[in-house]
Amino acid sequence: MLRSGRHAIHRLVLWNIDQTLLDVTKVTRAAYAEAFVAIIGRPLVALPQMVGCTEPEIFFDALGRNGVSLRADGESERLVIPFGSEFATRLAARREQLTAQGSLMPGAAEALAAVKGIEGVVQSVLTGSSRPNGALKLRAFGLDRYLDLMVGGFAGSEVYPKGALLRVVRLRAQEKYKASFDERATIYVADSPRDVEAAKTGGATSVAVASGRASSAELRDAGADLVLRDLTDPGPLVTLITNPSD
Repeated sequence: MLRSGRHAIHRLVLWNIDQTLLDVTKVTRAAYAEAFVAIIGRPLVALPQMVGCTEPEIFFDALGRNGVSLRADGESERLVIPFGSEFATRLAARREQLTAQGSLMPGAAEALAAVKGIEGVVQSVLTGSSRPNGALKLRAFGLDRYLDLMVGGFAGSEVYPKGALLRVVRLRAQEKYKASFDERATIYVADSPRDVEAAKTGGATSVAVASGRASSAELRDAGADLVLRDLTDPGPLVTLITNPSD
């Protein structure tokens, strides 16, 4: 529970997972390809766009890129849930490979620890992954101990786009912690221009890390409030969070 008091600063810090905190691309693609064959019945030849996207968005992109007809009768939509379940099963079966073939992004664990040490801060996630997949990745690297996943936003499992889901997560945190997290006191740390846009839509301060495919210049042009090369120096992020001015 957050400490109350006249000088308390209540901040909600939300983290994207893939390419911001960790990189398990190789393992994820292998599990995705297995699930695609199992549910769709054909091999995944062309890889879908994944940067800044939710799991349902990735699925529909994969269908289109691999010549699977998006029929008007809703068949494709009905495949989203069974595919998501199959993908989660295949990824869970590869849990040992996540750390063997994947890696933490530079400074990720240290940045999470530094933010967790700030009084009045709640940390969680806002990710395009489903809840089981997101939690699996975080636990594999021991990052879940820094985060309250119960209030987190998992766009792969929820009906909201990231921007709207950000507002939902804020309400969840306010209800659980009995504290007010206003818009400027909500910080979203991610790595893509789409995530910067989600922060704008959700009324949050955007911290963009150039650890994914987007350059620092592209993230600045997208309108990020703070751009970091990586997370090896958490100082600027900590300063942003602890600064009481909105």
